[in-house]
Amino acid sequence: MIYGVGVGPGDLGYLTQYGRELIEDADVLAGFAAVVEVVRPLVTANARIIAMSYRDQVEKLENVAALHHQGMRCVVVFMGDPHFSGFQLLERVERACGHPVGTVPGISSAQVLASRCRVCFDDTTFITFHRRGEIGTFKEHLVHVLNDGRNAIVIPRPWDFMPDEICLFLVSQRISPEHRVEVWERLTIGEAAWSGSLGSCRAAFSEMSIMLIRALQPEVSQLEPQDLLTGDQA
Repeated sequence: MIYGVGVGPGDLGYLTQYGRELIEDADVLAGFAAVVEVVRPLVTANARIIAMSYRDQVEKLENVAALHHQGMRCVVVFMGDPHFSGFQLLERVERACGHPVGTVPGISSAQVLASRCRVCFDDTTFITFHRRGEIGTFKEHLVHVLNDGRNAIVIPRPWDFMPDEICLFLVSQRISPEHRVEVWERLTIGEAAWSGSLGSCRAAFSEMSIMLIRALQPEVSQLEPQDLLTGDQA
């Protein structure tokens, strides 16, 4: 048995009960080192922990897959939810195993951000740049989202496309610098927030950051109430 389990944004209170049970029952617990540390208090003393980095993840996942095929109960942990920004890792897990694996959803930082900022996903598009490879298509999608009058919840790419760079890019694409922006760091675990405009976002943020770019609010009519009356109402 092998599962990919979303552990939530950091505070274990956001971990689902099913995810907790799988972690507590695991013979093997694997994941990126920072994520493993989040759930380490739940891992039994007899369980084998395989912490990996970006450089050795393929090799480590092959070790996990071998243990899985030996009949051990294996869990690979993902920050947040595997389907929000961890799908490339999930594909690597399945490639190592040679078959699809079960997944357990988690609470994503995107969902926590929507709660903090009081926005509805019906009016909001989620975009993650936290991926390897070309991101040009996703940049274009973000431009279209804002031009369509929707909010955007965005996960930056830590090594080359952080909130300040995202804002500079959008302004260069003729997106209004008046869009309101909020950047949150370390949601649920000592969180901090910055707010301002698209044109004023120049600060440096940590790798554990996520941002909301709000849709522009429609201009309020400057007409007096009597100017809005027509016909017999006048």
